[in-house]
Amino acid sequence: MGKVLFLGIIGAIIGWITNILAIKLIFRPIKPVKIPIINVEILGLIPKRRNEIAFSVGEVVEKELISVEEIIDKMIREEDKDNIIRFIKDRIDNIVEEKLPPFIPTTFKGMIKDYIDKVVEEEIANVITNLSENLIHKATSRIKIGKMVEDKINEFDLEKLEEIIINIAKRELKHIEILGLILGFVIGIIQGIIVINM
Repeated sequence: MGKVLFLGIIGAIIGWITNILAIKLIFRPIKPVKIPIINVEILGLIPKRRNEIAFSVGEVVEKELISVEEIIDKMIREEDKDNIIRFIKDRIDNIVEEKLPPFIPTTFKGMIKDYIDKVVEEEIANVITNLSENLIHKATSRIKIGKMVEDKINEFDLEKLEEIIINIAKRELKHIEILGLILGFVIGIIQGIIVINM
């Protein structure tokens, strides 16, 4: 029984250390380490595939999460168009009031204002829509959100990224370590039972 328990403890230690190393190897080594005898280069998973990860995240952000069209649509809403039209109409009303000679009858001024208001109402809404569509077209050809995200990830300090991810997933990573310990212990016990029964 002592031999079985001993093998269980050895298995638990191996499982625990293996999982700790596996977690570390996600980020470390950050710079390639060459093992001269076997001529193998070791590099952490994230440092090794950083460019692929950055490209994939950028693509997902641009295609699935947010687009230039959405940003501009959020910037120019119907209520914004209404506010712009109201501002232009008020401005034109003031100009008509100030610039038309005082001898022009008030009813005629009112007719001019109404006509201009109607033209502004019909035309400015179309102008704003056309401008926003033109802006969207130009922005989508110039602004590449995916590329911006990709560049930011590629510029990000890997040690800082490691620190952020470990802080976020601290509890889950600890569970993985403990799971390695438990599985190693169980496997060690099973091995011990098999060795004793042989």
